Amino acid sequence: MKIGDVSFDSIPLFSELPPTAQDKIKSIFEVRSMDAGKNLITEGDEGDEMFILIKGRVRITKSMLMQGMDLPILEVDNARKVLATMDEHDYPIFGEIALIDRETRSATIQVLDPAHFLVTNRAKFFELIEREPAIGNTLLMALTKRMAATIRKSNQELIKLSTALALALSKTKMG
Repeated sequence: MKIGDVSFDSIPLFSELPPTAQDKIKSIFEVRSMDAGKNLITEGDEGDEMFILIKGRVRITKSMLMQGMDLPILEVDNARKVLATMDEHDYPIFGEIALIDRETRSATIQVLDPAHFLVTNRAKFFELIEREPAIGNTLLMALTKRMAATIRKSNQELIKLSTALALALSKTKMG
């Protein structure tokens, strides 16, 4: 698959932009293919690339333990939690935070079926923003909205988890 085979108009991140802007965005992306069983992103690794799944299927997992944590009561065969399984239908984005900062990857993305991704990196992304501020503003706003939604969802999950833990601890004290 080549970059010319990809319909940028179908990708939600780019669909609001006119064709001339989409053409400029295409210049910072390349297509990367991966076989099933490979990790696109590995939790804890450093990275500066963002990926958009355009063909295939992936599984997103996260470690249930922080690095270096050893809790004997959590002895399980696999200390990873499956967060989602996604395919190309929604053109999911991975690694967008790496475009903004250089922190370590927060989850592992494993390729389940042979897959193709659009890929860009931090340097290319910010070069486009400097060269095309209007396009850059639109892209940054779209990514910011996406990150804000992720934070809201995480906050809701944290409240649920905190409440469940408080209830479990109160039952332990009573029983």
